[in-house]
Formats: sequence, C-alpha cells, structure tokens
Amino acid sequence: MKDKKAIIIGGGPAGLTAAYEFIEKTDIQPVVLEQSEFWGGISRTVNYKGNRIDIGGHRFFSKSDVIMEWWCKILPILSEEKAIKISYQNKSKELNTIDFPSDAKNPDSVMLVRSRKSRIYYQKKFFDYPISLTPETVLKLGLFNTFLIGMSYMKSVAFPIKNEKNLEDFFINRFGEKLYKTFFKDYTEKVWGIKCTEISSEWGAQRIKGLSIRKSIAHFLNQKFSKKSDKNISQKDVETSLIEYFLYPKFGPGQMWEEVAEKVTAKGGELTQHLKVKNINVEGNKILSVVAENQITKEEILFEGDYFISTMPVKELIASLNCEVSKEVSEIAEGLIYRDFITVGLLLKKMKKEEITDNWIYIQEPYVKVGRLQIFNNWSPFLVKDPNTKWVGLEYFCYEGDDLWNKSEADMKELAIQEMIEIGMINREDVLDSVVIKMPKTYPAYFGTYEKFDKIIDYTSQFENLFLIGRNGMHKYNNQDHSMLTAIQAVQNIKNNILSKENIWEINTEQEYHEEK
Repeated sequence: MKDKKAIIIGGGPAGLTAAYEFIEKTDIQPVVLEQSEFWGGISRTVNYKGNRIDIGGHRFFSKSDVIMEWWCKILPILSEEKAIKISYQNKSKELNTIDFPSDAKNPDSVMLVRSRKSRIYYQKKFFDYPISLTPETVLKLGLFNTFLIGMSYMKSVAFPIKNEKNLEDFFINRFGEKLYKTFFKDYTEKVWGIKCTEISSEWGAQRIKGLSIRKSIAHFLNQKFSKKSDKNISQKDVETSLIEYFLYPKFGPGQMWEEVAEKVTAKGGELTQHLKVKNINVEGNKILSVVAENQITKEEILFEGDYFISTMPVKELIASLNCEVSKEVSEIAEGLIYRDFITVGLLLKKMKKEEITDNWIYIQEPYVKVGRLQIFNNWSPFLVKDPNTKWVGLEYFCYEGDDLWNKSEADMKELAIQEMIEIGMINREDVLDSVVIKMPKTYPAYFGTYEKFDKIIDYTSQFENLFLIGRNGMHKYNNQDHSMLTAIQAVQNIKNNILSKENIWEINTEQEYHEEK
C-alpha cells in the first residue's frame, strides 16, 4: 500500500492522465472520483446501437513529443499503417523517426492514421477551412466579392487595430473585416450565443493564434507544389488548424480513456464512478479531504488525501470549499459562464451530397441553428455498424436550461432532420434512426466575469496541495493534449515538491509547449 494519496476529481483526459502518471512515475496512490458512468469526459465515445458518436470531434494530434509518445504507448498504430512517418523535432536532437509498436496484442486496441478534411458550408457551397483565397474560392465568391475581401485584408495589414479589445478585433486583424463578416462572425456568434464584440480576444489567442490569410495561402501553395514521398504526422511547422493527418483510436476517443482507466486499475489505482464532490474540507492553506455523494445510493463518502487534483468546473470548485471565501472571489466564480452542447445523431441511407469526405463541416448558414456537422464514417469506418449507411452528428450550441436545451427529444430530432433538409444535405425518407445526446459545460466562455479570472488563480494557488488542471478545471478552452500536459506538469510538480503552479497555468494552445523535463 502506498503511503500517500492523490484525490483526483474528474475522470476525463486530464484526470486520467494524472492518475496514469502517478501510477507510472511516483509512489503516490491515485484515487479518481468521476461523477458520470463514463470515462473520458467530453472525449468519451457514445455507443448507440453499434453506431459510435465522438462528442465534439477529437483529432489525436499534438506538437508535443511527450503527448504523441504517450498516446501511442496506450494504443499502438495499426500495423498496416506502418508506412506513416512518426517524426518530430526536439531542440536537443536532429529530426528523428520513431518506430512505435506496430502490432498490438488486441487488434482492436489500435490507432488509425486519418486524413484531415473540414470545410465551411455557406450559401449551399463548400469552402476550404481555414478559408484561403484560392482560385476555387474566388470562383465561388465571385470576382467583386473577392476584390472587396482583398482590399479589406490589405487595410487590416496596413492599419491594424491596436490593443485588440475583443474577438472581433482579433479576427479583423488577421482576415480583414469583409472576410470576417462573411465566414467567421455568424458561426462564432452561433457557438457562443453573444456578439464577437463581447468576447475576449484571448479566446482567439487560445484557439487560433497563428492562423491568418497569409498562412492559409502559403499552406495551399505548399500542398500544390511540394513533393511528398511520405505522410508525416509530426507537422510541427504547420498551424494546428492546417494539419493534414492525425491519429485516431479505432473505436473513437473514448477507447483511449477506457484503456487508460483499465491500465491504472490493473496497477492498483482506485477509480470510482457516480461520485459527485459536494464539499472540500480546508484547514489553513491545505485541503484535507473531500466529501462525495454517490449519485445512485445518495450515500456520502469521505476521501482523505495528501494531494488534490481538480478538473471540476471552477464555479463548482469554489462553491464546494468548506472555508470562508471572499465575496469578490465567490462572485467571480459564480459569474463564470459555460456553453453547453447537444449532438443529434442521424443514421441515413445516404446523403444528397455523396462526395463528402470531410471529418466535419462548419455550417455558416445563418437561417439554421446547427453549428457543425460531423460525418463519423470519415473519422473511422469502425464507428459505423453498417458501412452502407451514413452516420452523421449535428452539433448545437446552447445554454443549459434555454429553449434549445429544454426541447423534448422528439422535437430535437425533428429540428435536426428539418435543418438537414433545409440546407440541402438529405431527403427525409433517407433517415433511418436518430438519437439526442446532451453535454453540459462543454466550453468554458471567455466572457462573463472571465476578465477577473486572475483573482481565482491567485486564490486557489494559495492551497499548497491543490492543483487545477484540464479544460473546466482551469476554465481554459484547452485541446485534449493541452489538458493532458497540465496533468503531466502537475504530477511532475508534486513529484519534485514544487509548490508553484505557474508552469501549469502557462501551458497554452499555440505557444511553445512545455515538455516534460
């Protein structure tokens, strides 16, 4: 029995990564408390009658060497994908080709290498995503509109907005006002439910910091004229939104986290589900224990530990603290906003636009509520029970408790079918089945009281043995790999007895990644 325990709140990518790191690299016993019946959080895979849904879409790609190796250690690359180069650049090394294991004991426990394709659907036409002024785009937009977009972009280059105050300023500086209003404004406001002028520019810095028209065009030209002898999954010199290939578990992202959960359990980690943390007991500058309620039996259980890792929403964390919290900190936490998410899965005989090979499609049409469309056949053919059918997911962005969230399942299904017909994607008679999945607190928002979030960081950092990690744990719109990096860094800090949390908070989406030392 290990002498010390780490209580980990949440069994998503960050929480399970922390548990795995504790088991593999320390003498600390991880105890994971997961509220739901699933592992993986938003990265779980829903199995509906043999057809699997990837909630939100998860490309397994990272510019972090640590994360790429970590994933492939859990799920090796399928042997027939052996021709794919897995190479990357370390500052201390030349370019290396790494031979990950190509044969797994279980032929289903593998990663596939998939081609990335995503486009924008606007005025019932497809446009490249990210948008670039290629000949095909010019033809679809028309010469006059293209001219206006070009002039607008030149203006943004010559006279950029100084001191970007909001997301609209961020987009205009990188794409020009005309292109922003054509391809970004409506979709972004559909996602967040408010105007771009009310969203912090930090969201852009977090998600698409390095993207611009110039880089999109350069990438297009490189694709057209460069000679390629091998597929290369590293793509370290490519913006994340422009990558061409990514890894993907055979049966969806949840397969990764179910495997991790099994490995942690096999090595003595304690993993429990249906436990919702209700109270966090504090003494001075340390957390002593947490009280969790079993969601089935309603029994309350006390968990004592030496270290506490939280991936629970910050709003709930602060409200759970059994100590005196200042009015200011409480109000900031209470004012944090989360955008919620509904996926409607539609099983189809066929689609009207049979040539679709996209992983997902951004629906820019303002007259429908659907924001994005996933084609699960194109993520992995093993997500679909019958390869002769099309399995698609319509993604709706909402707030828990609003009209969309409160729609009955039947009404939500009907809305999805009607909107797919309206945008010219399907015929009603081709719908075979449907399902509705709701996911609360999917996206931490960069508005509300977020501008004062530094005070939350300062307050929580005073607790020596409390570490906030992951997307909701840090109220930070992280990708899966960045959430994992925050977990790895937190475990390293604990292992090395580092009390500061700064190196965890510094991990960001498109900045230079913090690699494991």
